[in-house]
This record gives sequence, structure tokens and C-alpha cells, in this order.
Amino acid sequence: MKALEGTVALVTGASSGIGAAAAIALAERGAAVALAARRQDRLEELAGQIREQGGTALVLEADVTDEAQATAAVERTVAELGRLDTLINNAGVMLLGPAADAPLSEWQRMVDLNVLGLLYCAHAALPHLISAAQGSPRQVADMVNISSVAGRHARSGNGVYALTKFGVGAFSESLRQELARRYVRVSLVEPGATATELATHNRPEVLEAIRGQFGQRMAAEDIADAITYIVTRPRHVAVNELLIRPTEQER
Repeated sequence: MKALEGTVALVTGASSGIGAAAAIALAERGAAVALAARRQDRLEELAGQIREQGGTALVLEADVTDEAQATAAVERTVAELGRLDTLINNAGVMLLGPAADAPLSEWQRMVDLNVLGLLYCAHAALPHLISAAQGSPRQVADMVNISSVAGRHARSGNGVYALTKFGVGAFSESLRQELARRYVRVSLVEPGATATELATHNRPEVLEAIRGQFGQRMAAEDIADAITYIVTRPRHVAVNELLIRPTEQER
């Protein structure tokens, strides 16, 4: 029997990068996977891949910065797949550059997605995760919140991004303590430089300025491997926090 057989996972930001890789990895371990993101065409393609390998995938076109859409994604997951054992709060955006003269809309966008979107999904999922942890098949449930190295170390030019990720870390630790004895494990994953679309959302002048900063990068599958490690631990083991950098990354 596969480790996650009989369970259901919801992955936000599943249309590319870490989200897509995590969805595939969870499906390979037996979970039915709900895929949430704005780009339905990407989700349909990913769902097709999962189904071709014998897995179950539900496509949820949703913008999690909208509370109603985030809640609906959780409720549809439970209604159509029967339960919710695992939430991967992965949707996020990284907009860098100097604070002086930065478009305020970029700051708002990061807060809306990295913080509020994550909170909306967490809030809607909590009753279902608590319920799943009380019964079969595993008697444990997981919320994995994707943060960043920037959630530990603020650097010049990443102030608001770091603010959002520090906040994710604080929320995750508080929630972990609250839910520990109910066997809902809350874990924080903090990737370093990873080859995804994240950096491409920056303005051209910012992209040019940061082009040489990243050096060696990990693959999205490396982070997905870490996520699946976390959620497949025995019931009595909780991985609270996982910081992952490329070997050559110094900061």
C-alpha cells in the first residue's frame, strides 16, 4: 500500500513550479490531489499527467486572494474527493527591488497572495484537517506552508517579500503549537534559490539587476521531495521546519 493511499491533498499554486511538482509527487504516493491555481489550461495538463499514471486529480480554477474562491476550493475538494488530509499552501509571488519608488501595487499583491491567500486556505481547511486526523486511514493530517530563505533573512531589496514570509513562519509556529495534540502537523518549508517561474514576475529592470544573484539553483522536484518526506512521516513524527538551500548558496 502506498504511503498516502486513501488520503486527499489540496495544492495551491499548482499550475507550475513547486506546486506542480508537489502534486505529482503526492499522487505518486497514492493521494488523490486537488489542483488549485488561476491558469486552468496548465492545471488540465497536469491533471492529465497524473491520471495517465493512474492517479486521481481534481482541477480547481481559483484565485486564492479572493476569500470566497479560496474557501470554495477547499469545499469542492472535500465534496468531490471526500475528505482533506493534506494542505500544501504553496501559492506565492516574489517581487523584489528597492523600496524607494516601488509600485505600491506590488507590495499589495505580495500581501494579498503570500499572506491573505494562505490564511484564507488555512482557515477553510482547518475543520477538515482536524476531522481527518481523528480517523482512518492515518489518524494524522498535514498543513505544509511554503515560505523562503527570505523568511529567515531580510536582504536589501526584498523587504516586503521578507515581511510576508516572516509572517508565514510566525503563523505556522503558533498554529503548530495549537494543533500538536490534535495530530494536525503544521510544517514550514523554506527553499533557497529554486528554478521556477517565481523570479520572472519581476519588472524587467529588477530582473536585470538580480540576474546574476542566484547562482546554483535547485529544481522544483527537490522541494517536492522535501514536502513528501514531511507528510509521509509516521504519526508520532512531525517535521516542524525545513530550510533547504542549493549546496553553493551562502546566504
